[in-house]
Formats: sequence, structure tokens, C-alpha cells
Amino acid sequence: MALHTLAPAKVNLYLHVVGRRDDGYHLLDSLVVFADIGDWVTAAPAPELSLAVAGPEAMALEATGEDNLVIRAARLMRVDMAAGGAALTLQKCLPVSSGIGGGSSDAAAALRLLDRLWRRPLDPDALAVLALQLGADVPACLAARPVWVGGIGEALTPADGLPDAGIVLANPRRPLSTPAVFRARQGQFSAAARFAPMPRDAAGLAALLAERRNDLTAAAASLVPEIDRMLAVLAALPGALLARMSGSGASCFALFADRAGAVAAQRRLAAAEPGWWSMAGALLQTPPAIAEAPPQPEG
Repeated sequence: MALHTLAPAKVNLYLHVVGRRDDGYHLLDSLVVFADIGDWVTAAPAPELSLAVAGPEAMALEATGEDNLVIRAARLMRVDMAAGGAALTLQKCLPVSSGIGGGSSDAAAALRLLDRLWRRPLDPDALAVLALQLGADVPACLAARPVWVGGIGEALTPADGLPDAGIVLANPRRPLSTPAVFRARQGQFSAAARFAPMPRDAAGLAALLAERRNDLTAAAASLVPEIDRMLAVLAALPGALLARMSGSGASCFALFADRAGAVAAQRRLAAAEPGWWSMAGALLQTPPAIAEAPPQPEG
């Protein structure tokens, strides 16, 4: 039976750059969460590995075939598990190169699906090793739950007790290269800024986050000036508790007290800025479920 799961959007509620390794990789401190907004990945039994890409953002996906993270994840896992094939389908709904972990989350979803489909489950440590080979964001996306992120992205600590919150994600439809943003970054390194206990509601969470920042915002905005305007527009939405850029951009987000507030705000945003990509949802407390996929139509 085919299986499918959500590859949820990854959101850095704050992101501090705390150092740099000798090999050039930057060291981070971040609170990473996931939204019930994302791509969908399906895996079905098949004699060989294959990948089909569809969905509203499929045309914008530059890397397919050899370079696509989903098929790369499947090949890595097949070698490690001495497994067979699978027919993979990616329903692409998130904009590409947008700072919300689309490709990394897609790859992590493929790892979770194939671990189940091939019925030779790997232990969590082995899966984490595979994930890191695919990119620094993939281990957090494999966890797919609130985590404190350290190191270059591989050092994860559960962030238990995240309060419920609504979220609006927006992107100006300008892809942005993560290496380019890090090259453009200037200034000193920041200190780590983890907090405890976790606040009880979204307003308390937003208040704590307001004392922190995304250290890549100025660099990203120097490359995509629309980011500054997007942050101002998001902050002005009715009910918005906090507006911030996620990851290396250019996607930004606004937090709300609940899903209903986020949905109402996104409708207003979509009407005012039809050229932007935007979606509304809520923060996830646990990883998305894996379910049996509905039968695919023939032809």
C-alpha cells in the first residue's frame, strides 16, 4: 500500500549566528518549529526508484532527477538498508529557495516514508546520520517537531511545551540563496538565547521572541529589498503578535493567537498582495502522521 505524509514548512522563530567553524560552516542557535502547511510526499512499492513532481509550485522547482533531495534521500537510504525500489511523488506547494525548509522537509519526509515502506526500520541515530548527509536542515526536518537547534543544524534538543499559535507564511516570490545570505552577513556573532520555561500562550511566546531576532535579516534584505516591506505588512495585519523572517529568507511569518486569526489575516493579505505567495495554518506540536495514500487515478 502506498504511504503519504506532509512535509511541513520549517520556521525559525528566532535565529542567532553564534560562531563559525574553521571549515566555514556557521554555528547557530535557533528555535525551530513546523507548521501544518507544506508539501506532500507519497511512496508506493515499485521495482525501481523514481520521482514524479506535481503541484502548484512544481514548475519553479529547478532541481529534479539527480539533484532533487527527495530522490537523493531515497538512494542514500536504499544503499544503507539494502532495500529495493519505490515510486515517489512530490506534491510541491511551498515556494523553492524560500527559507522554510521545503527541500529539506521533502527529503526528511521521504526518509520517514521509506523507513516504513521498506519495513526495515533504521534506529533514530542511523536515520539522523543519513539526514545530515543531505543538508544541515534535514535533521531538524526529520524530527518535524519543535526543537532547539545548535551546531550547524545537527544538534537537536526537544522544545517541549510549545503553546498553540496560528501562523501566516508569506514569500515575495524571489528565490534567495542561503550561501549568498551568509556571505552578505556582517557584524559580530550573537549569544545563544534559549529560554525556559516555555510560555503558556502565543502572546507570551511572541513577547519572548521579540527579545531575540533573526541575525540574517539585514543580509537577506540587502539582496531582496521586498523583505523589509513584507515584514511591515505582516506586522500590521489585525491580530499579528510578531512578524519575522524565517531562516535565510526570503519567506517571512506572522504569529497569531490561533488558527482562525491567522486564516482571517491571510485572506486580507492575499487580497492586498496577490503577487505574493501566502498561506495560513497553525504550529505543529508533533510530527505529521504517515497514512495510507488514496488510490491514484489511472491515465
